[in-house]
Amino acid sequence: MDGTLIEAAASLKSFRLKAGPRPPSDDDPGNPSVDFRGERRSNETHASTTDPERLLRKGRAQEARLAFLGHALMENRHGRAGCGTGALLDELQERGYRPRTLGTDCGYDTKDCVRDMRARRVTPLVAQEKKHSAIDGRTTRHADYAVSLRIRKRVEEVFGWMKTVGGWRRTRYRGVARTGLAGYLVATAYNLVRMANLLSEPETAGVPPG
Repeated sequence: MDGTLIEAAASLKSFRLKAGPRPPSDDDPGNPSVDFRGERRSNETHASTTDPERLLRKGRAQEARLAFLGHALMENRHGRAGCGTGALLDELQERGYRPRTLGTDCGYDTKDCVRDMRARRVTPLVAQEKKHSAIDGRTTRHADYAVSLRIRKRVEEVFGWMKTVGGWRRTRYRGVARTGLAGYLVATAYNLVRMANLLSEPETAGVPPG
């Protein structure tokens, strides 16, 4: 599993104070120039007037921008993906799938994420943070841990295809529901392409999906 930012179809000009005066502008009704200099902006004090997107950043040194957070869950055997939210494990189990392990990057190395995985009887093969990791040697000592972390990086190929070929780098829609539906459709297209490629490979020909 991994997450990525989907750029919102909104301008930072729409991210305004929930209460209080607006920043100065040139009063152009079509496309005003707004001066944000010196203004501290956060999700607690500001909100977009066009959409429920939030200011998000990929890392501490990265630029914050209006975006949606998307998650993908890939099965390791064939690299097929499912796209949605943090409830992907529940969706899989409702459909009869019983994953035993889940590999993620260190962004998921939190007590809440690890607890949620174990509550669903899924072993969290999470890349450890340098300090205060939620997992210990009882998990990292097994050979499956290293294998899972190595294969986990292939989920980046899923995001790469979805953002370039699938055009999901920036959403064309407003709202979480429509953007999420678009993610499912693009992930479905990716899986169709992936399955076609698998069936053309001699070593995997005839292997049923699942």
